[in-house]
Amino acid sequence: MALSAIALCSRALIRLGAAPIAGFDDGSAESEVAANLYPPLRDGALSSHPWSFATGQITLARLAGEPLADFAHAYQLPADFLRVLSAGPSGRGSGLVFRLSGQRLLCDADEVVLTYVYRPDESAFPPYFDQMLMARLTAEFCIPLTESTTRAQFLFRLAEDEFRRAKLIDAQSHTPSAITDFPLVEVRS
Repeated sequence: MALSAIALCSRALIRLGAAPIAGFDDGSAESEVAANLYPPLRDGALSSHPWSFATGQITLARLAGEPLADFAHAYQLPADFLRVLSAGPSGRGSGLVFRLSGQRLLCDADEVVLTYVYRPDESAFPPYFDQMLMARLTAEFCIPLTESTTRAQFLFRLAEDEFRRAKLIDAQSHTPSAITDFPLVEVRS
């Protein structure tokens, strides 16, 4: 069952022993904490690992002006962009030398394919990510709502365990990456 942002926050609040929320603006202390902490925590959790459900590729649109120095071209990053994994020339997802500058990717290639982590809708989150995110939300909500640092430390340990478990499950959803360029292997040849 796909969960909304409100449902994820409500379940985290229930785990904490607090009242669930009906919306981010319902006037309660719980909704204020959730409204302020949820977006950056969600984006941080998505950015923390190349999750298979939040990784995509796109050919970037070149911007009209040229960068001032170092690179020949500037490309616009997608609106849902969170983190770059790699960039490559046309038909490849890696291999380019580049630099991020604000919402632009700078490089010398005439065409860029970006492999990146993006912000999917909550309905696309798999159950293992929901569980990990709820554990992290519970830990983060603890101090502002209960003022118990001891309890928060315990909840953060549980959240770290959920994070490791979620990464393990996610890693099993694709073929592991092979080492393609490693000097010690090249020396053996």
